Amino acid sequence: MKTCTNGAETPELRTPPLNDWRAVMRAAGLVFGDIGTSPIYTMTVVFLLISPTRDNILGIVSLILWTLMVIVFGQYVLLAMKLDHFGEGGTLILKRITEDYVSPGKLATAIGALSFLGATLLLGDGVITPAISILSAVEGIRLIPWFQNISTAVIVAIAVVIAVWLFFSQPKGSDHVASTFGPVMVLWFFALGVTGILAVAEAPAILEAINPYYALQFCWEHGFATFLILSQIILCATGAEALYADMGHVGKKPIIRAWLFVFPALALSYLGQGAFLMHKPQATVLLFGMVHHQSQFWYIPFLLLSILATVIASQSLISGAFSVIFQAISLRKFPLLKIVFTSSRLKSQIYIGAVNWALMCAVIFMMIYFKKSENLTAAYGLAVTGAMTIDALLMAIVYYYQKAWWRFALCPPFFLISASFFCSCLTKLPNGGYWSLIITSIPLSILFIWSIGEGRLTRRKRALPMSEFLPEYTTKYPGPRLPGTALFSLYDQKNVPPYVRASMLEHGIVYDQNVFVSLVIKDEPHGFSVTPMLKLAEGLSQFEIHIGYMELQRDLKQGIYDAGIDPRVVFYGMDRIVSKRLRWLPYAILKRLTPIYNSHFNVTLPGTKTHGAIYRVDMD
Repeated sequence: MKTCTNGAETPELRTPPLNDWRAVMRAAGLVFGDIGTSPIYTMTVVFLLISPTRDNILGIVSLILWTLMVIVFGQYVLLAMKLDHFGEGGTLILKRITEDYVSPGKLATAIGALSFLGATLLLGDGVITPAISILSAVEGIRLIPWFQNISTAVIVAIAVVIAVWLFFSQPKGSDHVASTFGPVMVLWFFALGVTGILAVAEAPAILEAINPYYALQFCWEHGFATFLILSQIILCATGAEALYADMGHVGKKPIIRAWLFVFPALALSYLGQGAFLMHKPQATVLLFGMVHHQSQFWYIPFLLLSILATVIASQSLISGAFSVIFQAISLRKFPLLKIVFTSSRLKSQIYIGAVNWALMCAVIFMMIYFKKSENLTAAYGLAVTGAMTIDALLMAIVYYYQKAWWRFALCPPFFLISASFFCSCLTKLPNGGYWSLIITSIPLSILFIWSIGEGRLTRRKRALPMSEFLPEYTTKYPGPRLPGTALFSLYDQKNVPPYVRASMLEHGIVYDQNVFVSLVIKDEPHGFSVTPMLKLAEGLSQFEIHIGYMELQRDLKQGIYDAGIDPRVVFYGMDRIVSKRLRWLPYAILKRLTPIYNSHFNVTLPGTKTHGAIYRVDMD
């Protein structure tokens, strides 16, 4: 069976129009959550490393503002989002685009390895982001007089409950979640902007930080200390890499338009915190301390809003993780997992249960292990900056081959900036940063094992072209036959899979009527049709069932009957890996644990008549 992705209408064309404010709210709720909640902890952790003098405050705020401009707007909104494949974005999509230009060889292999690493680094980020975001918001409870002495264990327990609720809401789909959370994030950005303005009004001198001169002056004066501080500065831009991976969930244009009000809100919040710190240099929890200083009455509503915002921040990384795994599965670089399409508006909005529950367990572990958000910052940033650096390099390769010279010229500076942040985050390795590498290594290992194994399997199996199969079939058909009609499931109508060749030509399993059937999953959400029966030879025909991606739960019996077939048996292929070499054992285990293609899309075939034909493949 096969999936059709070349329909006349692409997912991007079905996104809401640019002037649809609901689409912009969805983008705010799904894409900008992580970046939007960075003001909760970024300034606080930076000033744990450096004294809050006037020059330092101006330098740090200027560095943060221009990091947002360069990394988020420049590298991702301006450059990366110009590169998509049927509306999808992300590191693996960049690899897919390079395949149109780069021939197989050492360069293609290097690009593949880098893309695998970049994609799995995003998954590592997807574990740490929910943990640090939710914990940092819940810790704000301590500024409420009644909860000043609340224990760390209770705070962790509250954060775990919130995380569990978030992951249990995922099966409803990111479109539903984004529509619910969008208005909340708009309110959050409005609150950031207003509280920032109130603080700036008390110390307008902070507006000087808009000038990049102060960022450059800070770097010049502090030398190597700047290198260490960059590992915390980058926290303001975490989520930028997920912004690109989430492009398929909401569309390109709504993301760009949402950035037009997200960035001013963030800038005002960082400026406000800088102004507050000028007045209160002894302050520690800056954002919450600033709001508590402005109004104790509005502090509790603001705290509750921040908790909701951090839940939403986690959503952007969870959706990004779904997108990365789905892209890897589509490229046959990851084992098949059960995928549920959750939106009739965008095919790229999906839910993967196995990924969701694995992320939930990992997030809960990180919360319990690190206990405090300030401890988590020691592990945060390495995966993010690694993914950013790889994205910048892959974009340079794509724009070079596309001969888009002015965009290509921008890529090396972005690469150097991202690489500088990445190198600074390497200093976090001894203090917990190694967790990013541990988390990343799990999906990365699976990617490499599966990719190498599938490549070997494809070479060993070698599907038989239909033009070569038909002459051999015609010599077999006049011989002994079984009564009735048999259906054989095919992935590609132009090639006959090994299990069919083995069953019919080697083992003589030939029926009076033999029918090849393929399932074509369309880019449209709905629709169900059957193509006319095409006769290939005496006793051999083929047809296709076309089905919308939102109807994969539909029973295909009706489509078979619509084709005028009452099958006696339905066959589908199953690979059984055989090898004496230990190197193929991990792949063989993954292959055995992986559901077959029909189960992957939850396609229902006639139950009692369905039989799996095992095809043994010797990998040696």
